[in-house]
Amino acid sequence: MAISLIDGFNRSISYLRISVTDKCNLRCVYCMPEGGLPWLRRDEILSFEEIARIVRAAASVGVRTIRLTGGEPLLRRNLSRLVAAIAETPGIEDVALSTNGILLRAQLDELVAAGLRRINLSLDTLRRDRFEAIARRPGLDEVLGAIDAAVAAGLAPLKLNCVVMRGKNDDELVDFAELTRTRPIYVRFIEVMPVIENAALQRDAYVSSDEILERIAACERLEPVTGPGGNGPARYFGFRGAAGAVGVISPLSHDYCERCNRVRLTADGRLRLCLFGDHAVDLRGTLRAGASTAELAALLRSAMLIKPERHHLRLGESASRMRAFSEIGG
Repeated sequence: MAISLIDGFNRSISYLRISVTDKCNLRCVYCMPEGGLPWLRRDEILSFEEIARIVRAAASVGVRTIRLTGGEPLLRRNLSRLVAAIAETPGIEDVALSTNGILLRAQLDELVAAGLRRINLSLDTLRRDRFEAIARRPGLDEVLGAIDAAVAAGLAPLKLNCVVMRGKNDDELVDFAELTRTRPIYVRFIEVMPVIENAALQRDAYVSSDEILERIAACERLEPVTGPGGNGPARYFGFRGAAGAVGVISPLSHDYCERCNRVRLTADGRLRLCLFGDHAVDLRGTLRAGASTAELAALLRSAMLIKPERHHLRLGESASRMRAFSEIGG
């Protein structure tokens, strides 16, 4: 039996999020500047073969779920090849993808054939003018089409992540909730979080998860429901008889650190022990120095010693830079 990854607070770590690129084809106002960020050089980014080696080591010590993220992961060419390699790894039970959906329809069939089982899609508004204002790029029709295609492909339940911002999209809460009535869609409302790129926005735009639920429930009663499975931090509530549900992800108002089960591999090969902190271990250097799977597994186990008990985000304060807001959704 595989040795489980247990951190210093007796939490079992079974979930590895892997950023395959730092680049994104959107410039969402809460995530990065309009001009983008200084991108990594190609030689700094892990190859698919290197990622697959780390996954094998992680699986050998108890990791069972892999989620591919970015940036926007579908910008990485031939991503289905990596999905197949991960899905074939002994011990890995679930391969998922977080995407903004712009490029999904063209790649969906090959991703599913390769072993992709679940998708999280990011969508912050149902209005075309607002989409372009928030994402600073067009693309609403592509994302809506991606939702339909994912459901049709059987990748259900589908999780839809929406970052809620006061004065920008918070009047669409009920419209998003209505999406859950007839289809297996789980809309997860995410509190806007403080990062370097959005500190001023976050102070003005923050809407707590409690307020989000109260405003939806004012239109129709919500009842606590069991979530759709997976490894995410959301709390779920549904309309009576609905096919899906709404969820809230609340890193500020109700953190979920006590049940954290994840670590993240950055595109340049650093194992980040907390999404919102600076605790990290360099796996790329060890990997490129010729480490064996057993040596990588030992490094993963030792990294658990520095995983912090919790993050320390506070309203109006900025944390370290985060390139993909979708990282938070499981």
